[in-house]
Amino acid sequence: MARTKPVTGLASRAAAQAILGEVLRRRLPLDIIVEKVLGSADLESRDAGFAVAIATETLRRFGQLQAVIHHFVPKLPPQHHAGPTFDILLASACELLFLKVSPHAAVDAANKLAAVDSKAVHFKSLINAVLRRVTREGDAILAAQDASRLNAPDWLWDRWCETYGEDTARKIAMAHLSPPPLDIQAKTNSSVLPQGIALPGNVLRIANGGHVEDLPGYADGHWWVQDFAATLPVRLLGDVRGKTIIDLCAAPGGKTAQLAASGANVIAVEREPARAQRLRENLSRLRLLAELVESDVRDFVPKERAPFVLLDAPCSATGTIRRHPDLPWNKSAADVGLCAHRTGELLDSAADMVAEGGALVFAVCSLEPEEGPEQTASFLAQHPDFQKEPIRAEELFGMSELISDGALRTLPCHLGEQGGMDGFYAVRLRRSG
Repeated sequence: MARTKPVTGLASRAAAQAILGEVLRRRLPLDIIVEKVLGSADLESRDAGFAVAIATETLRRFGQLQAVIHHFVPKLPPQHHAGPTFDILLASACELLFLKVSPHAAVDAANKLAAVDSKAVHFKSLINAVLRRVTREGDAILAAQDASRLNAPDWLWDRWCETYGEDTARKIAMAHLSPPPLDIQAKTNSSVLPQGIALPGNVLRIANGGHVEDLPGYADGHWWVQDFAATLPVRLLGDVRGKTIIDLCAAPGGKTAQLAASGANVIAVEREPARAQRLRENLSRLRLLAELVESDVRDFVPKERAPFVLLDAPCSATGTIRRHPDLPWNKSAADVGLCAHRTGELLDSAADMVAEGGALVFAVCSLEPEEGPEQTASFLAQHPDFQKEPIRAEELFGMSELISDGALRTLPCHLGEQGGMDGFYAVRLRRSG
């Protein structure tokens, strides 16, 4: 790939370094830190975009970049002595090896960033020497790397190999290395839509869409952003027109919008006030109606049980690493266990809301068995009045590869040639009537 002239300067790189430091040291979510750092950085739009590109691609390729740096410096000085030295090396190596920025610009900026930090300044010569070697030798080192293995930390790699086998684990990890396309769910009567590739169920896939708010039809409420995989759990409810559906943990509202656009009477339950407000705003823009209740699922008692309940439970979100490349590095197996415990409580509460003969669809955007299949097995053991109702391929547009043991199981490597999809697990549980 030809090297390109950078479009921005030191301020962008300083913002990227700040983002990486917060994510890697404090294990804070990338999207929240990006908003915080850019909110105070006062960057031009393209400069902010470059800062985000550096930080995001560095996290996406963190394992490879770390291995490259350790190739030249097997033992880095500890962070409390070296300050942001490692972050500067990571981001600059990313510029050189993956963003293909001019070597002079990347190395010069790294030196300037080190010069203004009281700790990193003592490691300027190290930074300069390592980056010059990365410029000369880095591509050859990359060519010999096992990218899928390096960019998946041990705690995830071991799990995926055990659950899906090593071949599929590699496909999952490789799918995470490409930025995801933008999927939008269109209303059935929409006439103003961006150009994109049509996927089943009125979903359009858009590459390099730019700012979402600037795309045709957004302001007028013709569509909303929703990954193709995230649209599938709603389809397990079948024909919902005129039916009452309780949508639990509803924000940001993609599934609520799907249901409302299909003619359902939706009761959307969301605990967090800020997320509930975002759901309200999305429904207003889309000109869709739903009853919004701010409540913890475990405290919510509907006026009457509903024929359909949808629980898209909070989880470790390991199915969304394509969109959140920080997740492998700021979460651990302990987070999976904590989420699994909470999910069990939510499932018990959701079950109480289902009318006799009704259906509960339980979904998580996780690849981890504790949060999906094992939750289902535990639930069924404790609720003999519910049975798993197997999903049929025709409910998923004939895509039988998305069904595992009667449940929906999408993987990031599915639809690989079209850009992949998020990892989801969903199951339909029917209550005896």
